[in-house]
Amino acid sequence: MNNTLKLRLANPEDAERIARMSRDLIEEGLGWSWIPARVKSRIQARETLVLTAKVPGALVGFAIMEFLEEDAHLALLAVSPSYQRCGIGHRLVRWLEKSAEVAGISAIHLELRAGNLAAHAFYRSLGYREVGLLPRYYRAQEAAIRMMRQLRALRWSEFSNKQPLTPPFLSS
Repeated sequence: MNNTLKLRLANPEDAERIARMSRDLIEEGLGWSWIPARVKSRIQARETLVLTAKVPGALVGFAIMEFLEEDAHLALLAVSPSYQRCGIGHRLVRWLEKSAEVAGISAIHLELRAGNLAAHAFYRSLGYREVGLLPRYYRAQEAAIRMMRQLRALRWSEFSNKQPLTPPFLSS
């Protein structure tokens, strides 16, 4: 399968399949928030990478990562059950991490359901560490574990050159 698996950026035609995978594999029991229109908007957004994993004739995995100024947020990652534990999730995450490093991102953050032991073990195996527990994070129903992987150390100059942040409602 490794020769037939292709990772590539999503196109708008992938939005429906990605949204259905999110509904069925990630959002189960929580309602459906990553609907096709939302996924399509993320595919078209400059600050987001939507990466797909495809085998001939089928989309079998995807990841959505949002890039902020210094950090990135892995919003979603899913692999079809029949393709899990084949290294696809690992390849998706590593591809996005390399993109983040090129972009100068210092850390990647993510959240996962507190009860999802398989996902927790997967991210720990990739070097992610727990940084917090968020009670009632998912639809005010279910707790999340926040995890992070530091990609590079921040340099002192990055701290000293920062202007104080002003909330938008206080700026003139």
